[in-house]
Amino acid sequence: MRKIARLAVAAGLYAAWLTAGHTETAKPTIVLVHGAFADSSSWNRVVTILEKDGYPVLAVANPLRGVKTDGAYVAGVVKNVKGSVVLVGHSYGGSVISEAAAEAENVKALVFVAAFAPEKGESAVDLSGKFPGSTLAPTLAEPVILPGGQKDLYIEQSKFPDQFAADVPILTARLMAVAQRPITDAALAEPAREEAWKSIPSWFIFGGADRNIPPKALRWMADRAKSRKTIAVEGASHVVMISHPGEVAKLVEEAASTDR
Repeated sequence: MRKIARLAVAAGLYAAWLTAGHTETAKPTIVLVHGAFADSSSWNRVVTILEKDGYPVLAVANPLRGVKTDGAYVAGVVKNVKGSVVLVGHSYGGSVISEAAAEAENVKALVFVAAFAPEKGESAVDLSGKFPGSTLAPTLAEPVILPGGQKDLYIEQSKFPDQFAADVPILTARLMAVAQRPITDAALAEPAREEAWKSIPSWFIFGGADRNIPPKALRWMADRAKSRKTIAVEGASHVVMISHPGEVAKLVEEAASTDR
């Protein structure tokens, strides 16, 4: 009898383990796409929360070469993910996830974090200039000329903290300035070919003190996309996912748990 009881307990534990495993794999994978002047480490604090809550996460190294090619690269990553995906883009990464989602059938939701959501034919340059308020242009360093004539753009390191990450601890912001990844001028001026936010449910979050993309432009794009929920974090900078990871992660998880 004791042996049977032990087997029953073991069977119960195994069933619970299988159920727990099934629950974890049933959650969509969160694919995070950084924008210009940043890298995948900008998502670190958000990743910590998402993984703690049981979500599988990928932070993609966005090439920052052009909307079409970057979108194709991210789409390739997404297509290799088993199960559904929530695509999350920051800044220029918003243009990329909208491009990528049009090519990947397993994307269930889009989350735009201080990000562009362009309509077909619109570029990042177009949208950032739609409303006054961006102070990015004067903070750019002398461009690096690439073979073929394109230019790599950086923010001047001394101006980076105030421009890009004003609500981040200064030592962290200085490290970000040194480690920033450049974007080509062509990528920022390239018109979008796809507008996945028109057919895939979208969520938006941004900082009320964003100096790269005017908050009015971000709000306008969210309204145009019929955002399921839009959050403006008062006083937050362009890197709201670094300074307010809890709010960003919570919105991502809301998008992940909503049926399309």
